[in-house]
Order: sequence, then structure tokens, then C-alpha cells
Amino acid sequence: MNNIASILEGVRSVAIAGHTRPDGDCVGSCMGMYLYLKENYPEIQADVYLEEPRDVFSYIEDIGRVHTSWPEEKAYDLFLLFDVSSRDRIGVAAQGLETAKNTVCIDHHVTNSGIARINHICPEASSTCEVLYELLEDTRIGKACAEALYTGIIHDTGVFQYSCTSERTMQIGGRLIAKGIPFDQIIQDSFYTKTYVQNQILGRTIMESIMLLDGQCIVGYLKQKDLKFYGVTPADLDGIVNQLRITRGVEVAIFLYETGVQEYKVSMRSNGKVDVAAIALFFGGGGHTRAAGCTMQGSVHDVINALTEPIEKQLRE
Repeated sequence: MNNIASILEGVRSVAIAGHTRPDGDCVGSCMGMYLYLKENYPEIQADVYLEEPRDVFSYIEDIGRVHTSWPEEKAYDLFLLFDVSSRDRIGVAAQGLETAKNTVCIDHHVTNSGIARINHICPEASSTCEVLYELLEDTRIGKACAEALYTGIIHDTGVFQYSCTSERTMQIGGRLIAKGIPFDQIIQDSFYTKTYVQNQILGRTIMESIMLLDGQCIVGYLKQKDLKFYGVTPADLDGIVNQLRITRGVEVAIFLYETGVQEYKVSMRSNGKVDVAAIALFFGGGGHTRAAGCTMQGSVHDVINALTEPIEKQLRE
């Protein structure tokens, strides 16, 4: 697929959806596509389906129009999936994959084997928003769409500091800035600003983290009782694993939190020596070489032991 226009011919209705617990890249790509259609294809009825986006993305135009549940009777001409690497990661709109006349998945996860009829996957891209930008006509991207796309790029690149950032990423960022977006405010408000309780839970995790494998692996974890004590949701935990990763001497950071009885959501970050995507894939998850995740069963110690074994093996290779 060379451009988005090629799949929009004859389309009258479009459903746009992303993954569970939508992050900046997911929200940015879904809303970026919606706003591009609104600006350039007013004849197409477009709807976005996501779990409730976090308040930090409230500046994105029309974010309040996002649907958080799928209407049973609805059938669309086109179903567009963004930033989703597997069927079980589709959020509130999973039915759309079965009921739409045509389905397209646009993504950048290396573990995505193709879940739609048409799959446009670019693992070399920094973000799904970067992939989407390349499919759009730059001259037809308005300020509102640019704000959404820029949001996704800064979140998946850590404001252009992660290894996924390329020369092309920076060029695209510059072109979006040229649209007149308040790029500094977007970075500050959506990426850096934390609530007091978010800082508290971050501090608690770091304080009780453990170092393993001769200081090359750091692990932080939270039980459900911790989440209840601080009154936080999974959305409040974003950024913790990246803070663990920047510990001196660490090659791999692991952050896990309890989601049910003997069940943990795992996030992993690598500084280069370890392919955490391969490890996540083995345990039924996915992601990128340096950023991946999965869900695992067992006690916290069972999960940590299961993860550190393949990490140690890769470190020794």
C-alpha cells in the first residue's frame, strides 16, 4: 500500500480502532487518521473506537467523539486498525475485524504477523504515527491531524531519544512542527507531566525494586493491594519501566503489576544487548526488540524467574 487514498475509493463508512490500554502512539494514529478524513474526506462517515483515552490527550481535537463500545448492529465498509500487533490486543472494536467489508492493519511492531486482509507493517519505523504519515499527503495534513501524529511519535520515541528514532523520524517531526503545532506544550503536557499519585507510585516501585543478574537486570513490581492503596489505574503506571531502564549498568528493565489472582502484566525494556520481543513472543506477547510486553501467570517470583532465564541466556551469548 503506497497511500491511504488507494483503500478509500468507494468507501462511505470507516471504523478506526487501536489496542487495549491505548498509549500515545495508538491514540495519535487513530485520531490522526480520523482528523485527516474529517479534513479531506467529509463524505466518509468515520468513527473511532478506543478504551477511554487518558486526560493527558485532551488537547487532541475531537477526542471527546471517541466511542468506548461497539454497536452490535453496525457494519462498516472499512475497518482500520492502528498499532495493533495481534487479535487479542484489539480493544473495544474486535467485532469490526469480522463484520467490515474490508480490513486494514497499519502497524510497526515486528511481532505483527498480519491480522487483517491488508497489512501495512513497517518495523523499521519509530511509531505507527510515522507509518501513517508516510501514507498521507503532507500538503493535506492540517494542524489538528499534525498534533495527533506528533503525539504518537514523541511517545514511542521517548521524545526522540530511543533507538527507534531515525533521520526520517526527525524529518517528519520537523514537517509536523511546520504545521504550527504547539510542540513544546504537547511534549510537556502529554509526556512529562505527572500527577502527585503517579510520582508516588513511581517512587514506591523504584524504592522496592530489585537488581538481578549481577546488576544487569532491574525488576519492579506492584501487587493489586498497592494499586488500591494509592488509588491508581494501569494508565497511571506508564513510564515506570522506562525510568527503571535508565539505571546505570542495567541492560534489561522489567516492570510487572498484578491484574488478577496469580496473573501479571509484564513490560520489558532493553538497552540493546537483549531482544525482549523474542522473550515476550515466547510468553504469548509481542512488541519491539527493545520494548515488549506480555501477560503471565504464577506468583511474582515464578514470573521473574521465568523471565530472567532467557534474559541471562542472551546476555551470555
